[in-house]
Amino acid sequence: MIENTLKRPDCDVRYWFAKGGEHPLVFLHGAGCDHALFAPQFPAFAEETVIAWDARGHGESRLDKEFVFSDMLDDLSALLDDLGICKATLIGQSMGGNLAQAFCKRHPSRVEKMVLIDCTRNTQRLSPIESFTLKLTKPLLALYPFKTLVEQSAKQCGLREQTRDYARDVFYRSSKDKMVEITLAVLKCLEEDKGYTTPVPTLLLCGRQDVSGNIRKSMPKWAESDPNCRLVWVENAGHCSNLDAPEFVNGEIEGFLRAV
Repeated sequence: MIENTLKRPDCDVRYWFAKGGEHPLVFLHGAGCDHALFAPQFPAFAEETVIAWDARGHGESRLDKEFVFSDMLDDLSALLDDLGICKATLIGQSMGGNLAQAFCKRHPSRVEKMVLIDCTRNTQRLSPIESFTLKLTKPLLALYPFKTLVEQSAKQCGLREQTRDYARDVFYRSSKDKMVEITLAVLKCLEEDKGYTTPVPTLLLCGRQDVSGNIRKSMPKWAESDPNCRLVWVENAGHCSNLDAPEFVNGEIEGFLRAV
């Protein structure tokens, strides 16, 4: 894959690109991570046109201003324009899945399909307990020492030690203030829209042992209520199920992409 830079007004967004088939795949990583989150997926789709980035404020895409979730929507649109891509399949994990949903809602004609890995539904209705818990996120995170925050977050990411090692390494390259800022910014993408359904075929992948937020509870309800969504459980996997069970996840994605 060729590494390049997308010049944005307030951030140089680093991305990786490989030209292949006529149906581009865009990989969107989770909060605090970078493009290497999908390292086990890239070889499996080597014949496809693949795009992956370090989202603003992550990895090599340094950001000196406040992280704003909606800015990534503009970044993604600009990146596709720059590469001459009119329509793509979005593959997002956690925050990347929230971004894919938001982009699809704003630009449905630019999305062919979606693969959403271990992420919650943007338009769901939160229970009173869930809403109350979200309000506590900021003061609770403020109590955590950085090392504790990193170690507990890495443990939540997966069951395999390799998954936790990756998460631990990438989180330590950030800072507590930046991790908290990004976490709180991502929560702002949750906006109830009772009548909304996904306009494109969507594969939902959820680690059976995902303990992050309400994801394991949200994804089955999502699949039941949205005719364009299909849920597949990933056994022996946590929040980063694509890292915990890469062969299974790659197979499910490949089958989904080939389906008419």
